[in-house]
Amino acid sequence: MTPELATVLTDATARLLAFGRERLRDYALAESPSGDSAALARCAALIEAGHREAGGTVARDGEHLVTRFGPEDGPHLLLVGHYDTVWPVGRLATMPYTDDGTTITGPGTYDMKGGLVAVEMALRALRDAGTAPARQVRLVVVADEEVGSPTGRAVVEGHLDGAVAVLGLESPHPDGALKNARRGSVRVRLGVRGREAHAALDPGRGVSAIDELLDQIEAVRGVVPDDGTTLFNVGRIEGGRRANVIAGEASAEIGLRFASATAERTVLDALAALRPVRTGAAFEATVLSARPTWPERSPDPLLDHVAHVGGLLGQRIIGRPAAGAGDTNMPGSRGLPTLDGFGPRGRGAHAPDEAIKVAGLAERAALLAGIMASPP
Repeated sequence: MTPELATVLTDATARLLAFGRERLRDYALAESPSGDSAALARCAALIEAGHREAGGTVARDGEHLVTRFGPEDGPHLLLVGHYDTVWPVGRLATMPYTDDGTTITGPGTYDMKGGLVAVEMALRALRDAGTAPARQVRLVVVADEEVGSPTGRAVVEGHLDGAVAVLGLESPHPDGALKNARRGSVRVRLGVRGREAHAALDPGRGVSAIDELLDQIEAVRGVVPDDGTTLFNVGRIEGGRRANVIAGEASAEIGLRFASATAERTVLDALAALRPVRTGAAFEATVLSARPTWPERSPDPLLDHVAHVGGLLGQRIIGRPAAGAGDTNMPGSRGLPTLDGFGPRGRGAHAPDEAIKVAGLAERAALLAGIMASPP
């Protein structure tokens, strides 16, 4: 990319800011929680229309969208995003969409509809500049990332062959830094079956599933290394029926985050080896979803290239690892050149104060346009 084109793209994305703000409003008001088919369909229809307006050829893969821009043949630049959010329909009533010209708030603005809008702005900026993507840009937008991409993962993986690089449209670090590595993420359900009995009249006949579950949670804690490589969280727990009945069933959902593939394998092998503590109890650990560890790489030619493009645009681009997992874990774990965090600067992913900086829309759009014009 030449300095002259960089100037043209910076000016073009600045002019598109009003369009981007309106587009983000439309997307955010189309609430789209994971698993709500009707709500997802309404939001997907808006995004599909936006992609067509930007010159894309859109295909549906279930609830997921795959759009191609630019050349039909040859290696492609893969962009990965999602349009589902963690917020239920109706959240706007207590978490309203606002735009004061500096900050935009509302469910899904930061994680990650702002990133989807930045791509549309980038493609329009290229068109306004009289140019086009130098390679095919393939944009995969999944509908289930917030619940581990149970079906979206296969869609993303189906477009890795032929990709020269993968860019994730997730939110960046709070200071705007890109994400050049991600922890592995595994959700596990611990399920226990015991035997019900009257808690006072015949306690000896019962086998408490709750007591067994608590002991199993402690056993899991015991196999998690304390060297900083692994994060452990009990996110959900349930079981039993009444205080005067020994619990016959109990379960917990735990989240594990791994900084290395070695830690991941060690902990998961230990989980698979756990056995019931109590006679008469049955115990099972079931992996609900898993994203492999994406390790940091040095040197990182893709980050160097993006930083160079950013420099031509007057932007300082840096990258560092992230604790959270996402769909970029898959290409990153396979060694494909991968970066994430191309959404606009902001705050509050999965939090009531979720927001983006308006200026970040233009910044990220210019950066994405520059990469498309001068891909790795």
